[in-house]
Amino acid sequence: MISRYFHDIEIAIESLLANKLKSILTALGIIFGTAAVISMLAIGNGAQQEILEQIKMVGVNNIVITPTIDLTGNGENGGSTEGTENENGETKKEKFSPGLTLKDMETIKDVIPSVKRITSVVIANSFVVQNGRRVPAKVIGVNNDYFGVYNVKLEKGLHFSEYQVENGIPVCVIGANISAKVFSDTDPINQYLKFGHVWLKVVGVLEKTNVKLSAADNAGVNLVNDNVYIPVQTMLLRYENRALVNSKSFSEEGIHGMGFFISFSGGQDKSSSSSNYHQLDKIIVQVEETEQLTTTTEILSRMLLRRHMNVKDYEITIPELLLKQQQRTKDIFNIVLGAIASISLIVGGIGIMNIMFASVMERIKEIGIRLALGAKKTDIVAQFLSEAILISVSGGLIGVFFGVLFSKLIMKFAGILTIISPGSIIVAFGVSALIGVIFGLSPAKRAAEKDPIESLRYE
Repeated sequence: MISRYFHDIEIAIESLLANKLKSILTALGIIFGTAAVISMLAIGNGAQQEILEQIKMVGVNNIVITPTIDLTGNGENGGSTEGTENENGETKKEKFSPGLTLKDMETIKDVIPSVKRITSVVIANSFVVQNGRRVPAKVIGVNNDYFGVYNVKLEKGLHFSEYQVENGIPVCVIGANISAKVFSDTDPINQYLKFGHVWLKVVGVLEKTNVKLSAADNAGVNLVNDNVYIPVQTMLLRYENRALVNSKSFSEEGIHGMGFFISFSGGQDKSSSSSNYHQLDKIIVQVEETEQLTTTTEILSRMLLRRHMNVKDYEITIPELLLKQQQRTKDIFNIVLGAIASISLIVGGIGIMNIMFASVMERIKEIGIRLALGAKKTDIVAQFLSEAILISVSGGLIGVFFGVLFSKLIMKFAGILTIISPGSIIVAFGVSALIGVIFGLSPAKRAAEKDPIESLRYE
């Protein structure tokens, strides 16, 4: 019984080899359909991986509070005011805000029970110097909660001690790229590097992150490799505390140390810096559960508005929710692309069915001869069904090769991350084989239903 069906398969193979061009053209739809499905799923997996990495790097369940700077509405003492015009057309200053300060952070920590971690951030851009090497770097004043908020791990060394944080001791934890550039030939732990006019002792080195993100996707993402972290009190005590200076002195004097100009507030231009009365550049709040994000944000907004004298000189964002929305958008887009690619497979299956119907009409006499010589209807079905399955399976295998190749080319030349999963290959190949069965069954049955006498008379 088994050898009988093997003979039917051999006849199907002989028929395909006898009509190579027709077989290849029939398989093209399956080839490109399978390749398209694998490529689209690879793009979708890559997009999902990027989003997951971004969510990891912006931290889980984080709320970010950033100051907003109004270049036209600042008071003489560095605060923010809002003005109303009186009957004479003169502007009357009514409201004053102290800006975003450490006291805001302490109040949030003490009052809101859902807060798991909280850290303040003050940023300065300049150069770090060590042993003649001068490397551009971003120095960030934080507390130890920062590393937990962003899930940043140490490769070696220690975090800041409580004494170092409270007393503004000049110590630092450096990123992997800073370690490689500045301390390429020595262990950086307990070594010193200079930022501005202050020598900082290295107490820890962070693990290297390998995530590569485009500039458009960097918003809110924590890229740690090129950063130097110091206690926030060290930043405020030894470099600059904007809460203690007015905007005029800040803009005229700036900060100079041994020939280096340090630009605060993440590298804002000079006009923005001159108007920046906020002590902090950022407050990051991490809550216990994702469900608490919305309610905690509402409480934060009301609390800060009251503390800032009803002057809304801050912005509250939830990076994780924004990225999840972005992920949902990309998922929908990938589903659409996958559906379009799947249509190619269906079209390929229809092509197989049409060619097989044409093949049946061309080979009516052959079918009649086989039936007259004792072949059963199941033999005819097996022969033509085998032809359809062989076309779809061989097309699927070639399509898998091209799908992997296209995915690699897309990543290389388009710069789009693609991840080929075994599951996507199995699904694409399995669907292509199934299409051969589904669309080959009807022509095979049509061939088996031919009357042998009428088939022999067919010219």
